[in-house]
Order: sequence, then structure tokens, then C-alpha cells
Amino acid sequence: MDKIAHYRTLIKNILTNFDQLAATPSTPGVETLLAFDEQHDQYLWFQVGWTQEERVRGITIHIRIKDNKIRIEEDWTEEGIANALVKAGVPSTDIVLAFHPPEVRADTDFAVA
Repeated sequence: MDKIAHYRTLIKNILTNFDQLAATPSTPGVETLLAFDEQHDQYLWFQVGWTQEERVRGITIHIRIKDNKIRIEEDWTEEGIANALVKAGVPSTDIVLAFHPPEVRADTDFAVA
């Protein structure tokens, strides 16, 4: 399996596991959803729905594969999906914490771009 296909599989498995762990909805009327777009290498874990007061919509995790690297565009998890990816065998040099400004990324153990 080539590197990108392997990364796609890892990302989908990790996001599916995260979603299953959080399977009990914390807010009635709000759904947690997964969206995998392999053609554009976009992977999302997000929420949509309504409370009595307002519309709920939010992204918990947004990942893209770009330039042979995993770019984490959004991550609101406690553990961090970057750590889960490293535990699964992805080199930290292939992970970009894109939610941080480039100058901050240089101070992390992950790729700058």
C-alpha cells in the first residue's frame, strides 16, 4: 500500500474510533457526523443540529492530505489527533499542525509545512 493510501486508511480508522467513543450524544437534537472525501483528501468529524435556543454546527476535526503530508486544519479533541497518528506510526515530520501559524509550528515536534 502506498503512503497516501495508508494515511487515508489511518485517518478514517482513527476518526471512526473517535466517533464511536463519543457515540452518546451530549446534546439532544445534535448529531455527530463523519465525512470522508478521498477524491479531495478531506476528512471531517463534525456536529449539526438544534438546541431549543439555536442552531449547532461545528467542526471537531478537519484533516487534509496535501503535498504528501497530513495537515490538521482543526482539532478540538483533548488528546489531539496528531498524537493518535504518531501512535499509529505516522512520522511527526509528515504531520502539519495547520491550525497554528507557521511561526508557531517551528516550535512543535511536527512539520512546519
